[in-house]
Amino acid sequence: MNTEQVSNRYAEASERYKERGVDVEKALEKLQSVKISMHCWQGDDVIGFLNPDGELSGGIMSTGDYVGRARNPEELRQDIDKALSLIPGKHKLNLHAMYVDTDEVIDLNEIEPRHFEKWVGWAKENGLGLDFNPTFFNHKMFKDGYTLAHPDKKVRDFWIEHGKRSRKIAEYFGKELDQVSFNNFWVPDGMKDNPIDRLSPRKRLMESYDEIFEDNVNPEYTIDTVESKLFGIGAEAYTVGSHEFYMGYGISRNKTILMDAGHYHPTEVISNKISSLALFSDQLMLHVSRPVRWDSDHVVIMDDELQEIMKEIVRNDLLDRTAIGLDFFDATINRIAAWVVGVRNAQKALLKALLEPIEELKEAELAFDFTKRLVYTEEMKDLPFGDIWNYFCMKNNVPVGLDWYDDVKAYEQEVLSNR
Repeated sequence: MNTEQVSNRYAEASERYKERGVDVEKALEKLQSVKISMHCWQGDDVIGFLNPDGELSGGIMSTGDYVGRARNPEELRQDIDKALSLIPGKHKLNLHAMYVDTDEVIDLNEIEPRHFEKWVGWAKENGLGLDFNPTFFNHKMFKDGYTLAHPDKKVRDFWIEHGKRSRKIAEYFGKELDQVSFNNFWVPDGMKDNPIDRLSPRKRLMESYDEIFEDNVNPEYTIDTVESKLFGIGAEAYTVGSHEFYMGYGISRNKTILMDAGHYHPTEVISNKISSLALFSDQLMLHVSRPVRWDSDHVVIMDDELQEIMKEIVRNDLLDRTAIGLDFFDATINRIAAWVVGVRNAQKALLKALLEPIEELKEAELAFDFTKRLVYTEEMKDLPFGDIWNYFCMKNNVPVGLDWYDDVKAYEQEVLSNR
């Protein structure tokens, strides 16, 4: 569609939404302000640059061998630049510690802010924020299925030091970029088969975290988040850092709790947890992913749960309290396309939620008018949401519809196929 067609269809769609009491311009202003934290690890299959020859461990696995995997920081930034050029708005990049950019030979317990200076310089040039994650996997000190919960103090001390240094790096990101850096702690510790003692590893994990967090960091620059998981490869029977562990730890230690859409039982959804957690925590962080029977980190699609997650955030006025990040990795498809599909779908789902007549629906519900609630929510599904989205893309000077895919295919032919 050309510019005139997009504008005309937007105008017509806006009128239809206006008839239902929706201010489309206000919704687009809100969407424009939301920064999605796009994860770097889709671009290189979760390998990183600290130990590129290592073997992934801790329940992490990327399958496939599509052409063009980024092999160094320069190639990864080049690919991220391409992906972001096809996504409307200004966003953030979520870095793992293993994505250091340095010529020095260092280990995870030695990383410093200076090892990420090139990432910060790149982020400044592009007007982006940076989030961070300590890397508790893909390393020789991931021993016997444990890191921070290992019974050997030497192992725990290595990872505790890594956690402490990661907080300083995240603080550096926030200060340099003038955008708070969410620093997410997730550990894969657990057992493949049924343990006798579930309590002691959790006590060690709690004490390790207490030591990591004993030093103050500036909350204007960085916020600690903690993330639970149900199970992973090699930890099918028991995960130390369960949902209950992190709910208790986060609330008792004033840490932001991160919920990953794939980290729960297959019949559980995080959309139904958001309102409860919001009562007890000032902030929330999400990793929006797509589990297929388990935490398999598929590319985010416009499925029911993605839309329900965004509805819960918007309907309960939690956008200003919720940090939204993505977490998936698929090496069977073009990696840049995976990023673009995932981020744009997260934005689309958020836009659909913003285009609801929320106050009118709440009033109907409070009056026990469940008929109106049902009728209106079903009617909204038929309104021309896609015309609003296309206008948003045009307004942000990114391709409308499938035009972005032509750019990705050309980039694959010119760049990725030559790696």
